[in-house]
Amino acid sequence: MTYTAMTPLNLDSRDPRPLIEQIVVGIKQRIDERALRAGARLPSIRRFAEDHGVSKFTVVQAFDRLVAMGYLKSRHGSGFYVTQRSDIGDTANQACQLDRAMDVLWLLRNALQEQSHIAMPGAGWLPGEWMDGAGIQRSLRLLARKSGAHLTAYGLPAGYEPFRALLARRLEDQGIGCSARQIVTTRGASHALDLIARFFVKPGDAVLVDDPGYYTLFGYLKLSGAQLVGVPWTPQGPDTAVMENLIQEYRPKVFFTNTLLHNPTGVSISQAVAHRVLQLAERYDLVIVEDDIYGDLLAGPATRLATLDQLERVLFVGGFSKTVSASLRVGFLACKYEIAESLTDLKLLTGLTTSEIDERLIHELLTDGYFRKHLDKLRSRLRRARGEAIRHLERVGLEIYQESEEGMFLWARRTATENATRLAAAAAKQDIMLAPGALFRPQQEASPWLRFNAAGCGNPAIFRFLENERTDPDR
Repeated sequence: MTYTAMTPLNLDSRDPRPLIEQIVVGIKQRIDERALRAGARLPSIRRFAEDHGVSKFTVVQAFDRLVAMGYLKSRHGSGFYVTQRSDIGDTANQACQLDRAMDVLWLLRNALQEQSHIAMPGAGWLPGEWMDGAGIQRSLRLLARKSGAHLTAYGLPAGYEPFRALLARRLEDQGIGCSARQIVTTRGASHALDLIARFFVKPGDAVLVDDPGYYTLFGYLKLSGAQLVGVPWTPQGPDTAVMENLIQEYRPKVFFTNTLLHNPTGVSISQAVAHRVLQLAERYDLVIVEDDIYGDLLAGPATRLATLDQLERVLFVGGFSKTVSASLRVGFLACKYEIAESLTDLKLLTGLTTSEIDERLIHELLTDGYFRKHLDKLRSRLRRARGEAIRHLERVGLEIYQESEEGMFLWARRTATENATRLAAAAAKQDIMLAPGALFRPQQEASPWLRFNAAGCGNPAIFRFLENERTDPDR
């Protein structure tokens, strides 16, 4: 079957919208207007890319979005076809829900596909070779020699009890008074944030989030129907003056924030700002969700809201995907006992239990004496990588938001650039995945900033591209 003749879309590289979004909107409009009829076969990915002067990767992402929205169907070995109008109607509820988080989904698909040939300075995790693979193998061998129900049965609802007790002791070392029964294990920190969002947020609720902040969290909250209200992030943490005005205007119940080695800016909250945030939470009856997923990468003393608050208003979220293994998917949340009980019930209803094997494995790693050495090595390696990345970024004309020696992320911009999305689109054509600042804004507003992962900046092609783009931005 031949494809349906289709005049090219009017794609504009000067348009602030990503090319992917322009393609999605253009095809969707033609289907809605019946210019493309049900059953019509679209041009192949290669042909579409050639006709429009874009990469095949861009076309794949756009077509995938349209499939998720119910406008296209993929037939293996045949191509993409326009769905029947009844099919769109049948999937309307699902499609509109997914569409709320579509800008998040395209970055996640992009980042998590097999792309070993692509430079990924915009990735949100450490390279696999930086992780403790040898420690995982060692603990796996020890675990494999232990028989028991954990190999075949469901785990306990709240998680593997010795592991929760160990987590409680680790929190006490950070100054957070906590018992094992206040901890619920999760499939990574993202699962913990999702459970909390489901529990506290109803459709239409206003929710405070960091601006810029964690784009996957924005996706969860949008799926729940929340109204995202961004609190500007400063070099000391949330702008508390603006935060109070937003609380008075929107009356939110929850504030989600990432306080240490903040994603994407890389800076940490100051003690003065932390105290002020907690004062506002007390005055306006606000629940605070503190995402501490990067906290283990910070050496020395740190200011945590949960330490100052002792889990009265703060729910504390952590995990091991950034320091041990993203594959194991082990995270946790700590909070008041009565909330922990309710979140355990929600965990059971939405996914039964977490993997006791994975939790036993992380427990073994944390108790065998190697984890602390691994963390020290990881921090040192990151400090060296940050220094190199800052030097190269400044050499090619980028301004660093705030220099520090710790953590993974650098927030940088070129002062003459108003929207870094265009730069990211140009980089993608050269197999370089940048993370433009718009993705980290609650409403994807235009931003001149880019997030760089210091551990992913070792490929010289990244800086050759940035240098060439500076000298010839219209090429």
